[in-house]
Amino acid sequence: MIEQNRKMMYFSSIVSMEGVDESPSVIAEAEAESELAEVPQALKPPPLCRVVLLNDDFTPMDFVVGILQTFFSMGLAEATRLTLQVHQQGKAVCGVFPRDIAETKAYQVNEYARHQEYPLLAKVEVNVC
Repeated sequence: MIEQNRKMMYFSSIVSMEGVDESPSVIAEAEAESELAEVPQALKPPPLCRVVLLNDDFTPMDFVVGILQTFFSMGLAEATRLTLQVHQQGKAVCGVFPRDIAETKAYQVNEYARHQEYPLLAKVEVNVC
């Protein structure tokens, strides 16, 4: 029984040391990597994009007001003002967001308009400073 315990201890020590390289070069590399990891990196904010609504001759203005209130969290007055801007100038900026959020909002607006059978179009303009 004692002999079996010795074999088990020996075997477990071999297994625990397997794949471990404690040479000085490996230790130095690990220390260098940990020092590099500690240096804080300055992160740039993500690039911003505009979500723009385009005018068409078929979508009712109250539908556009509802879209602006629902998808862009605008109040009635601001949504009405932007709807009139879309109608008079042909387009209006609904918001400025990081690219992934802007694309998602434009997609949601376009899909909802198609589902309601209106040709309203929202597009994303990239590289806004």
